[in-house]
Amino acid sequence: MLRLTRVMLFVSGFLALVPALAHAQASIAGVVRDASGAVLPGVTVEASSPALIEKVRSVTTDGSGQYRITELRPGTYTVTYALSGFSTVRREGIELTGTFVATIDVDLRVAGRGAYTWKGKIVRIAHLGYVGTFDVVTGLAALELALHHFGASVEFGRGVGAAQAILREGLPPR
Repeated sequence: MLRLTRVMLFVSGFLALVPALAHAQASIAGVVRDASGAVLPGVTVEASSPALIEKVRSVTTDGSGQYRITELRPGTYTVTYALSGFSTVRREGIELTGTFVATIDVDLRVAGRGAYTWKGKIVRIAHLGYVGTFDVVTGLAALELALHHFGASVEFGRGVGAAQAILREGLPPR
């Protein structure tokens, strides 16, 4: 009788653990920042794996750049981080087992040459107060340099020359 009681206690204890073991799921969490260290809200973070029934699970970083993808089955994962205007980052070969929490912090870089199309975009230059002819020409020259720096194909002097022609026509004669 004592032996039967021990066996029943063992079996009931094991059965009590089975649901807990079945729900033991791993997760991936971290913070996404830009190259300067500022947090990036709104980044789409996708974890993909053959272990997932849906194959891909997606979340978005919160206002403090944090994300957490929970209830992941054991397996090998690839995590992709994407935000418009930034280069996409992929982390591959992330092994998850049991209740492990993989902490992956990522820095996204501003998209480089060829990653952003400028054609048809509007650039607004605002200035409060008086703006003279010299300010307009200097601003356009600075804009050409900035666009070139960010990878746009710029013909230096073309915008400045066009502005000078318009300003010449609009200025009263001396």
